[in-house]
Amino acid sequence: MTMGHSVTVARGRYEAWTPTRGSEIITEHLPLEGAAMPILHAMQATFGYVPQDAVPMIASALNLSRAEVHGTLTFYHDFRHEPAGKHVVKVCVAEACQAAGGRATAAKISKTLNVGYGETRPDGQVTLEPIYCLGLCSCAPAAMVDGRLIGRIDDEEIEEIAAECGA
Repeated sequence: MTMGHSVTVARGRYEAWTPTRGSEIITEHLPLEGAAMPILHAMQATFGYVPQDAVPMIASALNLSRAEVHGTLTFYHDFRHEPAGKHVVKVCVAEACQAAGGRATAAKISKTLNVGYGETRPDGQVTLEPIYCLGLCSCAPAAMVDGRLIGRIDDEEIEEIAAECGA
């Protein structure tokens, strides 16, 4: 039985998944000690997620079982299994942010962006994810939009995030 490889469409700042590009990423990172994590991070940085079709390729290149690669992929919550939206919004849900009104802020962000946590809006514009500490406890509540940290989020900031993400 042969395994086919799917190809996805590029979304936002990410490339479309192709087995050829996946192989290039693996080859580039293979010389590194403990290459599994750098490969997985590079896949996500390139495609916005780690494609399921990449798992057997990574396993073969590293002489690991598919289960070992899958276990690593699913153990770390930051790895996505589906393509991310054009914009990725991560909202801190840790204790310090909660103490500073983070639950209400998180609910407002979800409502304003019209997307639930752990979901990507159907138009592909935004993915909303919880995160369990951004290191901005003194500036709570906090979030990260496309890798940019934002502290002391208020209603005005939520509207700016929404405008940036096309909501």
